[in-house]
Parts: sequence; structure tokens; C-alpha cells
Amino acid sequence: MERLQKFLANCGVASRRKCEELITCGLIKVNGKAVTELGTKVNPDIDIVEYNDTIIKQNKQKIYILLNKPIGYVTTAKDQFNRDTVLDLVKIKERVVPVGRLDMYTSGALFLTNDGEFIYKVTHPKHEIDKTYTVTLKGIITNKEVQALRDGVKIDDYITKPAKVKILKTDKEKNQSRLEIIIHEGKNRQVRKMCESIGRKVLALHRSKIGNIGVKDLKLGEWRLLTNEELYYIINNKK
Repeated sequence: MERLQKFLANCGVASRRKCEELITCGLIKVNGKAVTELGTKVNPDIDIVEYNDTIIKQNKQKIYILLNKPIGYVTTAKDQFNRDTVLDLVKIKERVVPVGRLDMYTSGALFLTNDGEFIYKVTHPKHEIDKTYTVTLKGIITNKEVQALRDGVKIDDYITKPAKVKILKTDKEKNQSRLEIIIHEGKNRQVRKMCESIGRKVLALHRSKIGNIGVKDLKLGEWRLLTNEELYYIINNKK
């Protein structure tokens, strides 16, 4: 027997946290009846678990994908507005879901998998897996503004954790600055909001690496499977 949310996450339905939401909203059925208790346990060999009127089965093969996401694709399995999703770029027979999110106008490194434990490992802040971004800003950034980003800035109702920030290039003619920002938090649109908090407009945003796994050798829209070494690195959280 295992907890329902863990079973759903391991089957690649979504992250464990999202699966808990699906349960409490009554969207999961066990043996034909909707359940809402997070303490519900199931026997995968006997019980029939359904989501969206589809029977959820255990994954026989775990899949781990690195995608270089282009701008214009949303990071969801299915979009209510019928926009292009990252799954339109990854054509495989196995059901996979995105690990975390990149907004529609951000490009770069994105994992997709059917392994709920892997999703938890990458997305939960306590594991502190670095995410590296290249950001192009309007205007010439000052050292004071860079230091503010390093120290932590207020966005929404919280202060961001200290970040690693360095100036890659400034272009007075174009009136632009390019930064590298490394964070391990994963708040919604965090890097954009951090830059907006110091009064800078983001012109372009690209996530180049998750941990030490980058998309430098992948063209936008291309994907590949993670290597055994990369998978070991993520699972063991080696920085």
C-alpha cells in the first residue's frame, strides 16, 4: 500500500504537491469513487485509480528528458486556451510532464519526466539545485542594483534568497545590459520579478542550466534523454 499522491506522482500525473491538490479537489477516483483525503492509500496491483476518466497505471519505464524550450510554448501538459505546449515538441509514446515551469516568453532548459520522485527532487527548494539564467535588461545596470539582486529583493510578499549575479555585457549604444543570475528557488516568474523590483525591464530571458546540466549543445526546440551521469547527479544533488 502507498499514499495516493505518491502513486499519482510516480505515475507521472504531476508533482506530488499538484497531485495533492487534485485529490483535495475531488478529481481523483479510486475504484469508481471520488476521494478527497490525503491519507488515502492504494494497492497499485488491485485498486483502479482514475484521473480525467483515464485509468492511471504504473510506469514500467522511467523517462528523463532535457528540452531546450523555445519562446511561445507554455509549460503545461494541456492548455485551456489551446496554445502550443512543450509536449508538442516531445513526441514519445510514454506520458511525461514538465518539471517546474518556464513562462511562455522564457526559453531554455526544461526537464520532462514520468518519475514523481525526480520532479520532487528538482522542484523542492530544500534540495537547492541551482538554475542559471541569462537575462537581457533595458538600460545600463549599476553595481548597486547588482548588489541588491545578490542580497535579496522583495517580490510579492517575500524576500528572495541571496543570488549569484554577474554582469556579462553592457551596451551603451543599444542601452542594454546582460546578466547571469543563478538562483535555487523556483517562485513564479521569479527572475523577471527580481529585475522588475530594481526598476529594470526584462527584454529576454533564457535558462541555460539546471544544476550543471545545460542546453548549449541543443538548438531551440530540440531535446534529448538525460545520461546516466546526469541522472545520478540530480538524484544525489551534487552541486
